[in-house]
Amino acid sequence: MSATQSLPELIATAQEKAKDAAGDALALEAIAVDTFGAFEARMQHHFRRGPFSRKLKSALIEAGEADLAERVYQYYLAVNVIKHGKGASHRELLAMSDPKFPTRKAPEDYVPGDGQTALVDVTVPGFFDRMAEAVLAAQAFLEG
Repeated sequence: MSATQSLPELIATAQEKAKDAAGDALALEAIAVDTFGAFEARMQHHFRRGPFSRKLKSALIEAGEADLAERVYQYYLAVNVIKHGKGASHRELLAMSDPKFPTRKAPEDYVPGDGQTALVDVTVPGFFDRMAEAVLAAQAFLEG
């Protein structure tokens, strides 16, 4: 991904990479982390300091965009789980009543990146396209 591309261009490139990587959980996880990271980096300037995704969620809810807030926030949590494994984000995803994608409980001996079953199923059809749509809608909201 080139730094000179706009966020929508980066997302489109990532979507093509995700299509090419269909079924390859590790590749899809890397693409999801990179894509959400680019979104956060490009949109962070809309908030002074602190946790970008939590501030974005609050701003969206305040503007009457609760559904978008929930979608973006769930993908933020998914990326955190991909990066860090079980923890607060994982527990929060497991507790959600309307998850946007499958999330698995971690076995007792779970070690992230140890070839064990992923905690977030990024291979489910539409995962990446729905994440891309949510991120682009949030960008439109922030820059609207």
